[in-house]
Amino acid sequence: MPQEQYAHRSTMQTSEGPQVYKVGIYGWRKRCLYFFVLLLMILILVNLAMTIWILKVMNFTIDGMGNLRITEKGLKLEGDSEFLKPLYAKEIRSRPGNPLYFQSARNVTVNILNEKTKVLTRLVTGPQAVEAHSQKFEVKTRSGKLLFSADDNEVVVGAERLRVLGAEGTVFPKSIETPNVRADPFKELRLESPTRALVMEAPKGIEINAEAGSLKATCRTELRLESKDGEITLNSAKIKLPNLPQGSSSSAGSRQKIYELCVCPNGRLFLSQAGSSSTCQINTSVCL
Repeated sequence: MPQEQYAHRSTMQTSEGPQVYKVGIYGWRKRCLYFFVLLLMILILVNLAMTIWILKVMNFTIDGMGNLRITEKGLKLEGDSEFLKPLYAKEIRSRPGNPLYFQSARNVTVNILNEKTKVLTRLVTGPQAVEAHSQKFEVKTRSGKLLFSADDNEVVVGAERLRVLGAEGTVFPKSIETPNVRADPFKELRLESPTRALVMEAPKGIEINAEAGSLKATCRTELRLESKDGEITLNSAKIKLPNLPQGSSSSAGSRQKIYELCVCPNGRLFLSQAGSSSTCQINTSVCL
């Protein structure tokens, strides 16, 4: 720069005095800043008021919130409670003297898991049925007596008396083993097999007793009473066999109303007119 110009510029700065530069926010920028600060304060106050309102409505206290209370023994819920996700707890129980309700729109499932999170036992209560999945199912009394038990091998009914109240009776597709079958007082007992045979077996004998009524046995083809080592006893004041066939007698004597009960070699029974001696050997046509 030429020396004359530098001297002239220095003379001008000296004559005008030092220049002052203003630092800060002025004008519309300042007004916007104040507006944002005021808006932020309003939002803080509204947020604080909403927080206080939520704490008041949800009933937040030092002991818990709402119906939930934190006690020394765990959590305590008062009133109805709804869980939208799984609940993990060691023990769930109601207050002393009050029942415990589990309510669901579809079903309630209780699972018992092992250490590998594999389901060992499952209880499902749904709108259609109640299902229990386990190796064995038992029902016991308060004293521990077994009332009902079911597994893959057998079903055990431990009650002293089993009552079946169905109007159509009880159907057993296979065999049934029991020491006693009886009906309620003043009710009839009927053992029936509509399409197949009815077999009753016992190693020490079968006793059929009707103390206040009659006994009737009906079949379509064959009724067999068999005793391998003992005897068959029909103990009654009257024993009637009304439809036994009658053999024809070759004697020309007068017809009489006294008959002799005869047995064929194949076990068939028939009646023969009684005489001074046995007449069973005369009527051999019935045994054919």
